[in-house]
Amino acid sequence: MTIALGAALAVLGVAMIAATIARGGGAMTVGILVGVAFTFIGCARVYLAVGPRSQRRS
Repeated sequence: MTIALGAALAVLGVAMIAATIARGGGAMTVGILVGVAFTFIGCARVYLAVGPRSQRRS
């Protein structure tokens, strides 16, 4: 469930960025900033859920 929510947040963020650009938003508009934040949080959530397990306990 964590991976699905993270992926949904990332997709939502990308959609917000695309919608803001399509409506003529600039680089520092609220839609871009919130979209980047959602994308980053979603990707980080997925990465932490399935990321590399280099420090496994024996």
